Parts: sequence; structure tokens; C-alpha cells
Amino acid sequence: MANVTIDHVTKSYGALQVMHGVSLDIRDGEFVILVGPSGCGKSTLLRMIAGLEPISTGAVSIGGRVVNDVRPKDRNIAMVFQSYALYPHKTVAQNMGFALKLAGRPQSEIDARVRSAAEILDLLPYLDRFPKQLSGGQRQRVAMGRAIVRSPQVFLFDEPLSNLDAKLRVQMRTEIKALHQRLKTTTIYVTHDQVEAMTMADRIVIMNAGRLEQVGPPLELYDDPQSLFVAGFLGSPSMNFFKGRVEGELVKTRGGLQFALTPDLVQAAAGKSLIVGIRPEHVELAADVADAWEATVVVDEPTGAETQVALKLSGEDLLATFRERLTVKAGDTIKIRLPANRLYLFDETSGRRIAKEQSN
Repeated sequence: MANVTIDHVTKSYGALQVMHGVSLDIRDGEFVILVGPSGCGKSTLLRMIAGLEPISTGAVSIGGRVVNDVRPKDRNIAMVFQSYALYPHKTVAQNMGFALKLAGRPQSEIDARVRSAAEILDLLPYLDRFPKQLSGGQRQRVAMGRAIVRSPQVFLFDEPLSNLDAKLRVQMRTEIKALHQRLKTTTIYVTHDQVEAMTMADRIVIMNAGRLEQVGPPLELYDDPQSLFVAGFLGSPSMNFFKGRVEGELVKTRGGLQFALTPDLVQAAAGKSLIVGIRPEHVELAADVADAWEATVVVDEPTGAETQVALKLSGEDLLATFRERLTVKAGDTIKIRLPANRLYLFDETSGRRIAKEQSN
């Protein structure tokens, strides 16, 4: 196991710069997930750590050793790709042990390591089968087993679950997290799926246009997003946003909604064009209370565990998620609350969060 340090790394293709001075410390044994939309640079960064992409400037260190000029096979890392990349003419055991065979390891050691990895991954009954005789999930476990037998300092995963169906993805992310808890090997995992990131990571690195947008534990990023991008990216369904301005001690949206602000937030947001955000699960059903709003149902989507409702509120589109089971239909009117303590304020120009501490 080892820590990984990324120090002011840039990446350019000719005149086009796609990575802008990225710095990140990944602790020994940590499970870190790089997440962001397509084209944000997450896979490029992973490939630079692996040595598959040259670094333009900056440095990558693994276990305290700068590896910029070290060949991929000498970095003591193991990578699991989106494609299983299994040899169709080799058995599961032969696929898992092939890298060790190339390294000249004795057959007894190869057999022992393959059997140990197969036991961890529940592949013992399949060691003599060929890839075509396996399911998609089993093939992905073989690809993971091929990485495990090398006993690397760092595991790198590049969107390994993208080829699996929804049910199998849920199962496999549980297996990968359990595997990490057992092996405690430093793991860097790339995905575009924010649910994978939230459920698996010790820390999430949210990337945007070749830069680190925010880094932290999953729930910290979810509860305390520091930018409009992070707030909108994490969460399914996504956060609701309304454009507005501060007028006196109120923030008023263009659709006519208004919310009272505490004095410190009034000072921090004074004179700014704002984006007001609230997560769907923070919208509350309300009785006849002073701060209730009447909203019109556009679409209701019962899922069993919860009900998602698309609403029109003072001309604004609003998506709400209720744990209660509602019997509503399009055109119905319901009363809701948008609790002031659940609102997020963002500067429309910079996209940065406006928080109480900024008023000091």
C-alpha cells in the first residue's frame, strides 16, 4: 500500500490545455473516487497516474517516489478497465495469473495467488471456465482478480461498471467496497455516476473542465457544496435552482417567491444576482401555516419507497421528493414549505456559494 501525491499536474495536447495545475494527496489505504461529467479530465488524470499518459508539467508520486519517468509496469499499480480485456482462449485461472507468468514467477506461487484471489472474489468454482462461459459480473470479477494477484501498492479503476446492467452495478459496487475494506489497498476509482461515488468513496474528488471543483467525504460535499456546479452535480434528482436578488432582508426569485435571510447572509449577498437552491427531499408538505405555498402538480412519479412530484410554484419549476405516499394527479393543488434553513445561495456570476462566514 502507498499514498499517492499529485503535485500541480498539467496536461496539454499541443496548444490545448486540458488539465490545469491539479494537486491532490491520497492517503495510504484510502478509497478516492474521481467523478465529473464527460470531458472533465478524470480518466486523463487516472491514466497519468498509471503512466499511460505523459505529464506535461508537475509530478506524480506513489509511495514517496516520483514516477513521472517510470514505466507503467514498474509503478507497482494494477488497473481495472471498463472493458474486461480477458483472453478468450485462456481459462479464468490463466487470465488471472498471466501477468505473474510474464514476470517469471514460479507456477506454485502463481497457483497460490490465483486461488487466494479467487476465494476473495467467489470465483473458485469457475477457475477452469473460459470467459464466454461467464456472466458480465463474473468477467468483471476476473478482471479484478487479475489485478489482485499482483499485490499492487495502488488499484486504479476506470469506470469498471459501465458495461453492466443496473441491478448488477449495485451488486458489484457493494463487492468492490467490501474488497477494499478487506485488502485496505489505496484505490483510485473513476466514474461519471455520482451514486457510485456517494456510496463507495472515503473521499470524492469532483472535477470540472480539468480542475478540482471540491474534495471531501461524500456527505460533506452533499450537505455543504461550495459551488453551483457541485450542488447541481451531486444528488439524484438534482437540486432545484431559482434565479433571484436580495431586496432588503429578503431574497426574491423572478417567479415571485421570497425568503427571509439572516442579517449576516443579507450582508454577504447584498446587491448580488443570486441562484437559490433547495434539494427535492427538503421540500415539505404543509398544512395551513403562514409560510406555506400553493403549488400545482404537473407529474407525479410514485416509486414505492417515495413519491417524486414535478410542481409549478409561482411560475417556477420545482421537483419534490416525499416519503409520504400521495394520491395526486396533474392539475391538483398541494401546499408546501421551502424551509429557510434548507436553502442554498450562490453568486450567479461566480457560481460560488454565499455562506455566513463570508460576511466577516
